[in-house]
Amino acid sequence: MDFIKRDSISLLIIDMQEKLINAIPLDSRESTIRNSNILIETAKTLNIPIMLTEQYPKGLGLTIPEIKEAVGERFKPIEKLVFSCARSPEFKSTLKETRREEVLVCGIETHVCVLQTVLDLINHGYKIHVPADAVASRKEFDWKTGINLIDRAGATVGTTETFVFQLLERAGTEEFKKISKLIK
Repeated sequence: MDFIKRDSISLLIIDMQEKLINAIPLDSRESTIRNSNILIETAKTLNIPIMLTEQYPKGLGLTIPEIKEAVGERFKPIEKLVFSCARSPEFKSTLKETRREEVLVCGIETHVCVLQTVLDLINHGYKIHVPADAVASRKEFDWKTGINLIDRAGATVGTTETFVFQLLERAGTEEFKKISKLIK
């Protein structure tokens, strides 16, 4: 297992939408939003490409304001009906344009869209990293099962801090000072 590197990774935020997020238990919801925002700020600070999807926004609502505001000017949601982002032609095109071979994945739901995306991306040769504290499901058992399957499929499962500090590589930089203020 290698460290993730800022010049080879992109960030994917999956389906952080109004109706989906409101179905997540409060503790998991707050943690997932907070940690996703830390990942977004890290990506922006380190100039890492950000991709964001919305599953059937007509029925499930739009991306929640906390995520939309964090992404800022890079906010260009990819609408999809398929559960796996990798089965969306628009997503595949966007991912290819990043010219990155690794993907850091956060979002919901762990056992559905996150899992299916991870499996497809691994099968397409990408290295996948999933911070377990930045993905969520409506039920804890589904989250645990999703994380277990993601791990067994060959993705690297860690935490937001694990991946953020790998990307930062060292203390004392302006980047470190900016990001470390977000981690409490």
